[in-house]
Amino acid sequence: MEGYIFSNLVALALVVSAGFALATARRSDLWREAGRTIARRRPIALGVVLLFIAIGLLDSVAWVDGAKDGASGGTLSETQPRTVVDRFFPADFKERSYSAPLADAEFYGGASLRYPGSHLLGTDILGRDVLHLTLKGVRIALLIGGLTSLIVIPLALVFGISAGYFGGRSDDVIFFIMSTLNSIPSLLLLIALVMVLGRGPVQVCFAMGVTSWVGFCRVVRGETLKLRELDYVQAARALGVSNARILVRHILPNVTHLVVITFVLLFSGLVLSEAILSYLGIGIDGSWGQMIDQARDELSRDPIVWWNLLAASGALFCLILAVNFVGDAVRDVLDPRTVREDV
Repeated sequence: MEGYIFSNLVALALVVSAGFALATARRSDLWREAGRTIARRRPIALGVVLLFIAIGLLDSVAWVDGAKDGASGGTLSETQPRTVVDRFFPADFKERSYSAPLADAEFYGGASLRYPGSHLLGTDILGRDVLHLTLKGVRIALLIGGLTSLIVIPLALVFGISAGYFGGRSDDVIFFIMSTLNSIPSLLLLIALVMVLGRGPVQVCFAMGVTSWVGFCRVVRGETLKLRELDYVQAARALGVSNARILVRHILPNVTHLVVITFVLLFSGLVLSEAILSYLGIGIDGSWGQMIDQARDELSRDPIVWWNLLAASGALFCLILAVNFVGDAVRDVLDPRTVREDV
């Protein structure tokens, strides 16, 4: 199967899943009111997050055509798919080298541009449009934060709840694994795994997941140790309720608020971790971290090439800030201990 076809199927599955989850939530008074409260408290942050998600989905839907490339007079390769985001720009939307935002001439030399005044955020050293590159980085950032969280959170929940609820040898084995991983510098372990597994997005997400689940697992284990001693759990045991039912009905729902908080913290930390990997030269191609890494040398030029760094770091800042604001609102709505009157 071609890579772009798989990407289209994944995007379709995400849209269908989101639609099903939204339809299910709208039938529940609790979730419907929670959604209204979140939208009322953080409308701008929620809009920014939804905008980034929409851009990421549009950049995941691609198809191949044989349309003429008017700039070059040639045709696109039938094996070169273009996403919806790509189609907002001409097929050969490049210059020879640097050009400032909305400039009519090259930054060095002053030669005329092929697309004068059309590059809103300028071009990089290879002449690529910086706005296009920034939009392409959205999908990678969402993939890093989302896919890695889907690895970390279930792994930490399974091990943390098992260790805290059952105790005994299960707790000893899991705690030994956590202590072993925690004794290794996470950045060094992450670099080693990336070098062994490769620099592909899935490999990097897996490597980050392996090195990021220990902290949340400790929190879940401690919370489960407390919950298993509560009266309603003890009463369920006395009535002969199975351990599986107790875990699903009593333990897991009471750690849900931790999942929300952890997802927000993980998402932000993971996206920033990829930027660190890119700074070390082993990040994901096309990510904001790679753009920032390439832009660091441009600050020493005379005159300074500033737009590459501003675009990538600005997009990274906006996404992380918006996710933190929305996550804070979701936590306040879902955790009954933090319920407060609207102001």
